[in-house]
Formats: sequence, structure tokens, C-alpha cells
Amino acid sequence: MSRIFITGTSQGIGLETGRTLVEMGHEVVAHARNDERARATSEALPGAHAIVTGDLSDLASTRELATRANEHGPYDVIIHNAGLGGGSGERSETADGLERIFQTNVVAPYVLTCLMPLAPRMVYLTSGLEANGRLRLDDLQWRERPWDGMQAYSDSKLHDAMLSFELAARHPEIVVNAVDPGWIQTNMGGPSAPDPLPLGAETPVWLATSDDSIATTSGQYLKRRKAQTPNPATQDATARAALVAELESITSLSLP
Repeated sequence: MSRIFITGTSQGIGLETGRTLVEMGHEVVAHARNDERARATSEALPGAHAIVTGDLSDLASTRELATRANEHGPYDVIIHNAGLGGGSGERSETADGLERIFQTNVVAPYVLTCLMPLAPRMVYLTSGLEANGRLRLDDLQWRERPWDGMQAYSDSKLHDAMLSFELAARHPEIVVNAVDPGWIQTNMGGPSAPDPLPLGAETPVWLATSDDSIATTSGQYLKRRKAQTPNPATQDATARAALVAELESITSLSLP
């Protein structure tokens, strides 16, 4: 039995991942944005070991989430699942003055990675759209460019993959991987998505629990339990270091 922390567990892939792991007999610490969502998660995931709250679009709340999550650790597995889609809306900033998609999808998992002890297995959910992502260190938050929500989302998923590859390079003693869950029928994926919800949870669950050689190999980009070729930026150590430096500047936290 493993103790597993999953962000974004109130719905979608995160909830399905949590439900599957609980059914397998593991202790799952779930995460919800606020108390209202925590109550809904408790109903949907009654077997959860604990549910902790924290708003990933708020730096102080994300720090508090790390503290609350650590109270239930240490963890055998941490799954960074939570994320915000691109949509077609206008650019918006959080109370911290950061672009919302960038803060939720990139800054938040970075903060949690910095403030929580590394688990033996770390999983970062990305997206197939990371292939279209671009690393624009001069404009990470779309302050200069005309807003493109889907490109901003694609960029954020590339950043997530780069973070996972950088952590894998720094810590060969643990297993760190990025996962493309596919285009899944969730609120984010929409009703026209071709793949059912259980398929989106399959690879994160497998990485959390399997002793297969691929599942226990670090520094991969995976989909459907198979290694894929990631965006070339993930393999650029200089680019990864530059991204981490920007995140460190924003958060005043150093990646372990």
C-alpha cells in the first residue's frame, strides 16, 4: 500500500485517478480548490485518506496547500494533475499579478515541488499540445503578445514537461515522468473528446503502482504506458535551467 497525493482531485482525471487508486487499496490524499469542492470530493471519493484545500491560482494559498499536504505525508507518489484549460476567453491575471493559466499550470506545481519533500515517484500531467508549446522566456505571461488562450495552454504544458525532465535530471534517485493523458471526456476536454475518462487515468495509476521496467524508468514523456518523443525543448538543459530560473525569480523558491 502506498500513500499518494493528487492535485485537482475534485473532478475529471484527478478524481478518476484517485478513485482507482483507492479501489486498489492505496491511501489517497486528495486536493480541492476550496471547502465547497472539498465537500463534493468527499462525496465522490469517500475512501480518501484526507482532503486538503488550496487555490492554485493564489501563491499564498498554494503555499498553505503544501503545508496541509505535508501534514499527511510522507508520500510514496505525488501526482501533479490539476490544470486550467485555454478556452477562448481573454487574458486574465490573478491577484498575484500573474497570468492565470501560467500560474495555475506552471507556477503552482513548481511551488508544491519546492515546498514538499520529493516522493520516490513523481508524475506531472502534461498534454499532447505540449508539442505545439513554445518557450518564450521574454514573454512567459503573454504581456507583450496578442493573447492566444490555446497557445498559452500549450506553452504551459510544455513548461510542465520541462519541469519534470529537469527534476529527473537533478534527482536520479527518484522516478519522475510526464504524462499525456490523451484527449479525454472531461469538463476541460469537452463532450467531443474521443477518449473515455478511465483511459485518462490509466497511465498515472500505472506509474504510481507498477513495477514494470518502463514505469520505473525516470525522465520520460509517456502516453498509454508507452514512451513518446517530447517537444525538443524538454531535452535542452540550458532552456530548462532558464525556465527554472524564471520560476525561482517569481516565487523566491529554489527547485530542489
